Amino acid sequence: MPKIIFLPHEKYCPEGAVVEAEPGENICEVALRNGIEIEHACELSCACTTCHVIVRSGADSLEPPDELEDDMLDKAWGLEPDSRLSCQALLADEDLVVEIPKYTINLASERH
Repeated sequence: MPKIIFLPHEKYCPEGAVVEAEPGENICEVALRNGIEIEHACELSCACTTCHVIVRSGADSLEPPDELEDDMLDKAWGLEPDSRLSCQALLADEDLVVEIPKYTINLASERH
């Protein structure tokens, strides 16, 4: 069972977190299930960039982003080579180290 190591983030997980996940789950679902209230404004449908994360380790175990995700990522704040939309990045069987960026361009939130 893979683990996701969330690096410390001032708002979402100040001390960081290590959580278990199932292969095939996306990073956002795992975060939300474990109390890491990552921004997400499109019902996890790849229609915004608010769930943008940077995969610091283990990115090679993820399927590459499809064209739609790549197009959306172009709009994300703080884009890096290993940036992903957490709603689209499906886990395989390797552990990941994930950083939630400090800022988002979120104009709406699903958790009012």
